[in-house]
Amino acid sequence: MPGSNPRAHEKAKTLAADTFVFDLEDTVRPEDKDKARERVAAAIKASGFRGREIAVKINDRITPWGKDDIAMIASVGPAAVLIPKVASPGDIMLAAKDLRDAGAPEHTRLWAMMDTPLAVLNADSILRTAVDPAARFEVAVMGVNELAKETRVRLAPGRMGLIPWLSTCVAAARAYGLDILDGVFNEISNETGFRAECEQGRELGMDGKALIHPNQISICNEVFAPPQEEIAWAAKVIQAFAAPENAAKGVLLLEGRMVERSHEETAQRTVKLAKAIAAMV
Repeated sequence: MPGSNPRAHEKAKTLAADTFVFDLEDTVRPEDKDKARERVAAAIKASGFRGREIAVKINDRITPWGKDDIAMIASVGPAAVLIPKVASPGDIMLAAKDLRDAGAPEHTRLWAMMDTPLAVLNADSILRTAVDPAARFEVAVMGVNELAKETRVRLAPGRMGLIPWLSTCVAAARAYGLDILDGVFNEISNETGFRAECEQGRELGMDGKALIHPNQISICNEVFAPPQEEIAWAAKVIQAFAAPENAAKGVLLLEGRMVERSHEETAQRTVKLAKAIAAMV
């Protein structure tokens, strides 16, 4: 949501998104930056977002507004700060230092936009910083529009030119224990195309998708939530491995299918996700 749009801030309180991101960067004109920062701070203090996660996308630290954005973050303590234009692991550690020096509460975590060619080329070293608790790093967000602009890749249906980069970042996120969100879909009225891209993102291993309009929320929630048959199967897998006679077994035959301990880990995540979704409704 543009940080300068208080109507959008109020509308968000009625929406079923998991996270609301107040944007102080590319959707806010330079002359509106200070007012947008004030409005975002007021909205976060007023709360009313029904337990949803609140994040703020700030301006780059080298801009005239970056320092003041960090000071505001420290004062209101949202769940996360989203930093743009990441190019190296140093960007993560400097952002974490800025938060620490400004006195931001420990619960304010760091999210990073993977929106530059260097971000993709350095995905391993950037996302590796998540193993350092001081980094506060928890979520990577793909900046597909910015990547397309910088690389001249066409944002055509199927995103053929982007898939290698998306997959590279997913692999790095999994290696270092981060969540990763797919980028935005620009055609607000194209529900068919949006659903297809959500499904592609889930197939690639994304944990969710960044959205730009309320009309996109229901389809995104539907696609990224585990279906009932998947939840039911996960429960069976967990129950089977929990049986005393299977305590020492690494592999089982369940309803004609071979399941391993790794499948139990996946099943545990599926059930945990389903419970979290149910709690948010």
